[in-house]
This record gives sequence, C-alpha cells and structure tokens, in this order.
Amino acid sequence: MGPRASRWVLHVDLDQFLVAVEILRRPELAGKPVIVGGRGDPTERAVVSTASYEARAFGVGSGMPLRIAARKVPDAIILPVDREEYLAASAHVMDTLRGLGLVVEVLGWDEAFVGVDAEEPEPVAHRVQQAVLGATALHCSVGIGDNKIRAKIATGFGKPAGVYRLTAESWFEVMGERPTIDLWGVGAKVSKRLAAHGIRTVAELAAADLDVLVAEFGPRMGAWYGDLGHGRGSAVVDDTPWVARGHSRETTYQRNLTTPQEVEAALRDLVAQVLADVEAEDRPVFRVGLKVRYAPFFTQNRSKKLAAPTRSLDDLTSAVLTLAATMEPGREVRLLGVRAEMVMPDGGDPLERTPARGRI
Repeated sequence: MGPRASRWVLHVDLDQFLVAVEILRRPELAGKPVIVGGRGDPTERAVVSTASYEARAFGVGSGMPLRIAARKVPDAIILPVDREEYLAASAHVMDTLRGLGLVVEVLGWDEAFVGVDAEEPEPVAHRVQQAVLGATALHCSVGIGDNKIRAKIATGFGKPAGVYRLTAESWFEVMGERPTIDLWGVGAKVSKRLAAHGIRTVAELAAADLDVLVAEFGPRMGAWYGDLGHGRGSAVVDDTPWVARGHSRETTYQRNLTTPQEVEAALRDLVAQVLADVEAEDRPVFRVGLKVRYAPFFTQNRSKKLAAPTRSLDDLTSAVLTLAATMEPGREVRLLGVRAEMVMPDGGDPLERTPARGRI
C-alpha cells in the first residue's frame, strides 16, 4: 500500500516483550522478577535489555548494568538474550497485524504503527489486542492518537495490556504539566538543555520562542522540538518495507583495553564484522562512525564522511582508525563500536532526509 494518511493511528506495543517470550517457554517464570540481558551472567559486563514488571518495581530498567540490576533484585532470574527467538516471535506478531487488513508500519521487535479509518478506534484497538493474544499468547498495549506522536505517547498510559486515546483536544490536559523528558524523542541531555532556557514542562516547550529553540538545536531540530511541545506530527502510516540505513557492531570488553595496539586490533575486527553485514546489502558505505566508552562509563561518538562511497575493507579501516586517533590518550576503554552508513537505494544520503521513522 505504501504511505497512507489515516484518520487514526494506533501504536501497538508488546508488553515486557523479551520477558514475555521467555515466559512462553518457561511458564513458571510468570509473576517473578525476570531480567533479560547479555549472556545472563551479572558478573560480566552487559546491560539489561528488558525486565519484568516485578523487577521494574525494584528500579530495574533497560540499559542498566546487569551487575547493578542483580544488586537491586538479588532473587531475580537473569536470562541471556535469545535474538533469534525474539525475531521469530516479532515476525509472528507483525504478520498477525497485517492479517487484519490494516496498514502496518513496523518500528522494531516489539512495536508498530497501525493506520485505522474508523469512526471509533477503540473497537479496532481491542480487536488488535485479541488477535495478537490469540495468535501468539502475547499481550500488547495500544495507544490511539490523531497522529504518530500522540499514539506513541498514549501507549504509556495504557500499559500494561490497556488502551488509551490521546488527541489534540486532550494533549495539554494530559501532557501540559509533565516534564519534557516524558515526550518521545526527548532524552536526559535534551531535557537538560531545554531546562537551561527555563523550559521544563511540555506546556513551556509549546510556548517557547522558536528563535530560542533554533539557536539551541538548529533550524530543523529546533522547529521539530517546538512542534513536539504541541504533540504535532505525521499521521501517515507507511508499510513500505524498511531499508537499513546502516549497520553497526559493538563490543563491551570484559577487561578494559589499555593500549593503542589493543584498541586498533579490536577496531579492525569490528570493521570486518560490519563490512560483512554491509556486503549483504550490496550498497557502498559513505560514512563511518566510532563509539567509544571509556572506563568507568563515559561515552563519545564521532563520525566521518568518506571521500567517495566504498566497499573496501582497507578504506573503511583507515577511516575508522583516523577517527580513533582523536580518542583521549591514556584512558582505558571498556566498549568500542563501529557503524557504517550506506548509500540508499535511490542514491541519497539518509542523514540529509527527514527524521527517521522512529523520530517522526
């Protein structure tokens, strides 16, 4: 069908997805504090991918180091990430949604936008929940909005396994006094930058001077944040098959890298892994990125546009090592990551386009 504007947008979000898939395999885990992350070993360097609601009650959240999560919940059951199992479950859910005859835009393993043309969207939302539960035994929450932004945010009010509607009419009543970090697309760093201008709530962001936002974030993102304060966004749901913009690989090392030689060897290995992923896409790379996490936990990201698109291992390695030359000398490294951005099928630069699907 391709891109299509809808009267309503549903955001379908599977509840505690990775944990829920594990519970299907081991029903005795239901109702217990379960954490999924890394290889399931809290003595190793790894982070939480998902935690059950019972574990979240103790303050465990995604991205938290496993060792800290284990301290918070000593009785937690910690399981390794099983990527292939989660991909299979996700595909089953998305096929179920498409089987309802709806326009489905996949956002990730556990979430999708669904376009709905109906007078009342709630019956459709409940039908979606019943279909997913019946086909996969997985529960989902559904946010209803008059655009993607509001649908996505609405889902949080419906969890777990509920339905919630958020529209232009109810936006400020529901969101106005909430902190800006509650908005989709505003993280801790952005909320801190907004707070430096006295912008702490959603209502304050909506009322902010556009010139101030543009000066802080640039013309494109400044305007985008201004619209976000009002909950404005696209209502177009696009079921066009997703095309990867790039591939990345990263490794958290169980022992810190302490010498330039160790860092170079690790980066050469990561570049080779990324190139293998890129080769499957049959598109050249035009930009590379480097992610470095120093000990104890400080992260830097850098990127470099190549002189010309290439699939050459030597060229990509050289570009990444050039970025690595700007690393802080003498600091121990606990994580390295390499990303390769590919030329899009139409020849365009993905970074010069409108914000990615997840951004709206």
